[in-house]
Amino acid sequence: MALTDILARLRRAEAAAGRAEGSVTLIAVSKVQPPERVQAVLEAGHRVFGENYVQEAAGKWPEWRDRFGPVELHMIGPLQTNKAKLAVDLFDAIHTLDRPSLATKLASLQQARGSLPQLFVQVNTGVEPQKAGVLPADLPGFLRDCRAMELSPLGLMCIPPEDQDPASHFTLLARMAGDHGLAGLSMGMSSDFESAVAHGATHIRVGSAIFGARAYPA
Repeated sequence: MALTDILARLRRAEAAAGRAEGSVTLIAVSKVQPPERVQAVLEAGHRVFGENYVQEAAGKWPEWRDRFGPVELHMIGPLQTNKAKLAVDLFDAIHTLDRPSLATKLASLQQARGSLPQLFVQVNTGVEPQKAGVLPADLPGFLRDCRAMELSPLGLMCIPPEDQDPASHFTLLARMAGDHGLAGLSMGMSSDFESAVAHGATHIRVGSAIFGARAYPA
């Protein structure tokens, strides 16, 4: 199945980069996928998935977790502040910490709960006005403010511009992570994950290459 092919490509990419087998986490992005496709991947044994929409994830993953056991769930889409409480109860990692208001909300939830999912700061490496994410120039101040609120981001995340070579953006994200002592790099998708692995990705987000093309509701 497609999952087997992607895992084989990932293992080859790790080897080519001189990295240990299994050092990169494959997040199977299951947003807007028919249930039978997701269940097939679960039945194949994969247990790390990514979702873009809190409500969609809340509507399907509690039942699948009951059926298949522990599943590591990653929030990889924009997170509305008013959905943050539901998100921290549902997800094991949030890759889209991208603005002060969300940081403030997460900090208050951490105080109330005593813990949070793993956090990645989304960086708008292409400085695209239509795209979410902290601008590279603003990242030092944003991380400083997060840490002052006792938030401890694990790493950084980016989505390179579609019309540019992603390698330069992976290089930039890796450099920024290193500058700030962050170990996690969430980067690389179906079309470019091997390049991301070569540039140090710790998490890759692969959807259509595993599940097939998405059919969005009309």
